Amino acid sequence: MTASLLTTRLLALAAALAPVFADAASTAPAATAKDKGVTPLTLERVFGDPPLQGRQVRQAEISPDGAWVSYLRPSETDSDQLELWAQPTAGGAPRKLVSAAEVLGGRSQQLTEAERMALERKRISQGGITGYQWCGPSGKALLFPLSGDLYLVRLTDQGPKAQRLTADEQVPEQDPTCSPDGSRIAYVKGGELWVQPLDGGDARALTQGATETRFWGLAEFIAAEELSRQRGYWWSPDGKQLLALNVDESAVPVKTRAQIFADRTTMTQQRYPGAGEHNARVTAWTLQVADGRMTPLPLPMDAEYVARAGWFGDGTPWLQTLTRDQRKLALTEYANSAGPGRTVIDERDPAWVEVHDDLLEIDGLTLSGQPALLWSSEASGRRQLVLVDRRTGERRPLTNEPEPVAHRVCSDGKTVVYAAARDRGRSRELFAIDLDGTRRELDGAQPRQWRDARGDGACGQLLVTRGAWGEPPALSLQAVRPGAQPVALPGDAPDPLLARIVPAPQVVDITAADGRTPLNALYFAPLDGRAGPHPVIAMAYGGPGTSTTNWNWNRDTALIAYWQRRGYGVFTLDTRGMQNRDREFTRAHRHAFGEVDVGDLFAAVRQLPKQVAGVDAKRIGFFGWSYGGFLAERAMLDADTPLAAAVAVAPPTDWTLYDTAYTERYLGMPQDGKGGQTAPYRQANLVDRAKLLTRPLLIVHGTADDNVLFEHTLRLTEALQNEARPFELMIYPGKAHGIAGRSAKLHLYRTIDAFFARTLAR
Repeated sequence: MTASLLTTRLLALAAALAPVFADAASTAPAATAKDKGVTPLTLERVFGDPPLQGRQVRQAEISPDGAWVSYLRPSETDSDQLELWAQPTAGGAPRKLVSAAEVLGGRSQQLTEAERMALERKRISQGGITGYQWCGPSGKALLFPLSGDLYLVRLTDQGPKAQRLTADEQVPEQDPTCSPDGSRIAYVKGGELWVQPLDGGDARALTQGATETRFWGLAEFIAAEELSRQRGYWWSPDGKQLLALNVDESAVPVKTRAQIFADRTTMTQQRYPGAGEHNARVTAWTLQVADGRMTPLPLPMDAEYVARAGWFGDGTPWLQTLTRDQRKLALTEYANSAGPGRTVIDERDPAWVEVHDDLLEIDGLTLSGQPALLWSSEASGRRQLVLVDRRTGERRPLTNEPEPVAHRVCSDGKTVVYAAARDRGRSRELFAIDLDGTRRELDGAQPRQWRDARGDGACGQLLVTRGAWGEPPALSLQAVRPGAQPVALPGDAPDPLLARIVPAPQVVDITAADGRTPLNALYFAPLDGRAGPHPVIAMAYGGPGTSTTNWNWNRDTALIAYWQRRGYGVFTLDTRGMQNRDREFTRAHRHAFGEVDVGDLFAAVRQLPKQVAGVDAKRIGFFGWSYGGFLAERAMLDADTPLAAAVAVAPPTDWTLYDTAYTERYLGMPQDGKGGQTAPYRQANLVDRAKLLTRPLLIVHGTADDNVLFEHTLRLTEALQNEARPFELMIYPGKAHGIAGRSAKLHLYRTIDAFFARTLAR
């Protein structure tokens, strides 16, 4: 679709919708709680500031010297603005180190489109100080970017002192990192890699030749969005070299996004590789910091993606690469800088290999004259940690958990700390295992909780995050050795209202559509005090790579409580294919989008009235976002749907429009070699199912969504109109995939609330 045609259609669409939806929220009646003792709750409070769960910190770290815990904390005056805080590990009150307002001194924060989209890749919707890192081993300095420039905060006896390192807001310095000794920084500016000493010396470029489509040191869209690789360069252990990636996007197709605002329409062009199209071409190099001398690191012939990169302790660079079909992941080392690399690990899976961050050298175990490598693999049918001989590739099992290992946390060379699933993936616990296989739970284990951790450099102290149902995540410092008392790190206390409205979950026994696989599901009974069968709002993500029904803190807790008071039961479900289960379960999406997930959802909705009293089987609605939005639409575009209505937010509708790495991982290539589409793409295409819509559907999309492009919704909109099928649509001008902002979120949920009030009424 051309940019001009797209603009014309969007403006016409916006004009047509304005009178229809301008007062949509006003139709939603106020929340009620007829039962005596049921605490009232409004949407205004659910999405108000401060948040009911308190201002949650993010990016918590232990300083290199172990003396501080640092984190980003929402401002007390505006939870959408993050500030940098720290507190001593030995005891003492938290202290604010710096805020954006203090540093900018009245100047407004500026972000380029590239910076905004980079934050979107990291799922950061707040402003202010959105990232930082400790600089050097002393634990006395922190580096952070802000409004296009770089700053250093030094911890002095007189308090924190902020120093501006760069002064060019027009061309931002991106992805800064400190050298291992903390004497200099590297960053990307104008597509080139730069280094700058921290003693006052001049910055200089290590590379040259960047263009609009070719750049150094940044993660390309696919790496950041689908492979969780947010970096494009890495310091060597001695700080004398950089391993850097060069990205050439010239062959990647250009997609045009129209950001419709009240007073203007901005057309943004984005290099976005759709399924079956060309990816960016990535090459790897080592750069000498002293003189910029470059040495190529040849990728394996079948490599399509660079999933991870780094250095071994002896100064050898390594790359992890994936083939295009993602059934093979290779760990390649480059001990000889003048020749090709050597394969250390060759991980294969007939469906796809999951990338991970578990690679680690274990200094306490020598194999073939080198430290053993820690690795994780699903080859046994369940993700476990293994030890690998770097020379021979020979493996030996380390863990034998009854449920999948989630990830390694840290190691002191003799003991490995890791997190693993419990309770059919609904809980997560922490464990320590010695190299001889002796394993123990870390202190604090208990049923129905979710614990995770980050370790310090020596793996002696852990920064533990603990959440549970209805309990927001709390931080504590905990020693790995048994018997030591954890030290709670004071955080922002939840609003007392939260404890009074936390919904009580009922575990529901649901079997998948295959008739044998148990699914995790929870039900929350209505609290409106009315007799008789009640409507239900079902919620599921349904897609691979996540899980929403577990004993961790749920960000929808207050929303569930609100809907209970509105007279709805709420039903949450994890279909087959979602995270934290064995390999057979998590590979269920293979060539089966819109089949396995929809089958499980329909089976669950039909079982629910038999498992729970008071459910009106004819008034079950569904709400899903992103892949959950696809599931919502697919469920309504089905002649056999048991759902009465559905809301789909940011939904994919035609998987040929979605990106290469994600879509091809699960559905393969879209072309059948005969000029048509393959069966997995045809059966998952919602546009072709438009004529099957017979029940109420509300579609919601942000016009600036660079993940699920707005074109997805435009295509289905046109198809539904061509079939004369009525539906409802709400667009958010200028909003991306997350539809961020308190006002936008409140409007969105008022609209959803009004929709369910109309469509699920008696």
